[in-house]
Formats: sequence, structure tokens, C-alpha cells
Amino acid sequence: MKKLLLQLDPDRHPSAFDRIVAHDAGADEVLSYGGVTAADVTPLVHGAIFTRGPADLRNTAVWVGGTDVATAEALFAAVQKAFFGPFRVSAMMDANGCNTTAAAAVARLASVVTLSGARAVILGGTGPVGIRAATLLAREGATVLLGSRSLDRAKAVAARAAASARGTVTPVEVADEAGTARALEGADVCVTAGAAGVTLVPEALWVKHPRLKALADVNAVPPLGIAGIEAGDKGAERHGKRVFGALGIGGLKMKVHRACVAQLFERNDAVIDLDAIYGVARAS
Repeated sequence: MKKLLLQLDPDRHPSAFDRIVAHDAGADEVLSYGGVTAADVTPLVHGAIFTRGPADLRNTAVWVGGTDVATAEALFAAVQKAFFGPFRVSAMMDANGCNTTAAAAVARLASVVTLSGARAVILGGTGPVGIRAATLLAREGATVLLGSRSLDRAKAVAARAAASARGTVTPVEVADEAGTARALEGADVCVTAGAAGVTLVPEALWVKHPRLKALADVNAVPPLGIAGIEAGDKGAERHGKRVFGALGIGGLKMKVHRACVAQLFERNDAVIDLDAIYGVARAS
């Protein structure tokens, strides 16, 4: 029986990236739908699950992607509501790579630094990757500072991350270089998850930092989010600190992405969420 993946994407054109990776991960066919709204989800899901008996539904799964993370989260919730009784399949959401990227970045840091008790700073922290990185770091026992140019936005996002992690996430305003320097005071680790092509941490702010042990940047577009590192850095030691660039993180992200898609076909009731994805990243 073929392994079929139902790809639901709110964008006009379903992600070719997600489709190709799904095939590489073992899906025999990917049924791709673009422009999907929450109202479309139930008939699409039911169309996928009613064609096979409950015993065979582990060979069907649902993937939710797209570039709009908030919309994808709503679609993912609608997918799970569409299931009932034995008529359910495994499902995963990774819009814009938000979950796999954050999981890979934090797992990379965890491989070189003890995160429990550490002070972690996330810059550009109000985007999808920053929010999830904050959640994972807090769950690891780190004290997290979540930085943004807008303090109000940082407060709203920090509260959300703290509630999800049941940990400490403190909002900080980082509007200029002086604000960045203040945020980094006493920090053990730093993650930059800002917009592509924007430097958030000048090299002078971290190379002589007395406490920073590791830094990770998810931006691969020059100039990088952390000046003085390379996109391909994968735990390289620079100025006495371990650093990870976007490509160094991306290799693990892709490995995790493929592994999670493969897991969708191991059973018919898995919900591969941020926690599950991070578990795969830590074990990889």
C-alpha cells in the first residue's frame, strides 16, 4: 500500500520544497493543495481518510506548511478536529520551517552548552523561529530574554512562550546597539532569529564577551545576523566561543525534517508538534 501525504498549504502554490523533502523521506505520493482555508480542511481530510480502513490509515498522513505560520497553526488545529474515532492519521505542521529550524538551533546549542540554569538571549525573538526557540530554551531550564525592537510586542510574545514552556521568558527592548549590549549582559548563549540580511549582533559585542559560550544564527543571507561568524559554522570555535551559522543549523534541520516525515507513517495517530520535533533533533 502506498504511503500518501496530504499536503495542505495556505499559499497559492503549495511548497515545492516541502513536497520534494516528503518524497525524499519516503512518501510515495504527495497530494498537494494550495490556497487552503480552515473551511476547506475537513472535506479534504475526510476525503483522505475515508478511502482506507482504520488498520491501513498509518499509510496516510497530513502535512501543513506554507509561509504564514499563524494561518498554518489554524489549519493544523482544524486537521485534528476533523478526526474522530478510529478515523485519524498522523499529522505535522512546519510552516516556513519554524519548528524544525528552532529545534535544530536549540539542539545545536545543547550539544555544546548545558542549558539548564543558563541565561539565553534571543534577538529577533518575536518571529516564528524566535518564539519556538524561546519555548524550547525555557523548557530546557534556561532563563530566557526575548528581544525585539518593540517592547510591547516582546511582552506579548514572551508571555505566550512562557506559558507554553512553563518557564521564565523575559521581554527586553533591543532597538539599537546599546540595547543589544544590555541584553547580552550576563548571557551564556545567544540566538539570532531576525529578518534575512540584518545584522543583530556586531562582532565587537561578542568577541570579548566575558561569559558567552555559544551563539547561533538562523539567517543565511548576507550580512549575517551575527557578524564575524560564517553561515557554514557548525560548532566552530571563534574567539573562544562555539558558533553555529544558518547552514550549520540547516543540515540538522533537514535531517530532522526528513525523519519526522518518515515517522508520520509509523502509526496513524501521531501529532508531530514542537516537542516531538525537538526530541528528534536532540537524538540526531
